[in-house]
Amino acid sequence: MQRGRIILLNGTSSSGKTTLAKALRAAMAEPFCYYASDQLAEGGFRAIRQKARDAGLRDERARFFDGFHRSIVSFAEAGNDILVEHIVEESHWAQQLKNLFTPFDTFWVGVHAPLAEIERRERERGDRAIGEARYHLKTHDYCQYDIEVDTTQPSDSVVATIIEAWRSRPLASS
Repeated sequence: MQRGRIILLNGTSSSGKTTLAKALRAAMAEPFCYYASDQLAEGGFRAIRQKARDAGLRDERARFFDGFHRSIVSFAEAGNDILVEHIVEESHWAQQLKNLFTPFDTFWVGVHAPLAEIERRERERGDRAIGEARYHLKTHDYCQYDIEVDTTQPSDSVVATIIEAWRSRPLASS
């Protein structure tokens, strides 16, 4: 069985990762599964915080993201091409992902927008803590990208740029 390929979109909260992921997935010739930790959280997967505290499970969040990272690999090992949306919040997460992804054709995309724009998006969304996006800017310090994009540029142009870089990567011909 052929291993799946991984495209990882990494950026701050409100940087435009979800919008970009949906547009990219629709435009790609190959079928990619879409995966984000928010899907699991919104689906009620994570432990309820009060119960987690009461049970002495203070490191529930760390275990959740360790499992999330490993699950990406499981899907790829099963032969799924997977488009992952993530915020690599910790330097050890970046190292863990790099180690886990070593056997796979992995393409890292840095998703950026100017701070004023991500803060505007954060306020407009209303479902994020104000300041979360600024806090997540550190994510870009931890990762090395195959390509970096600015989501304030026209969406079709950003998607086309990523697809062209994906198709012309060294592993594309193997």
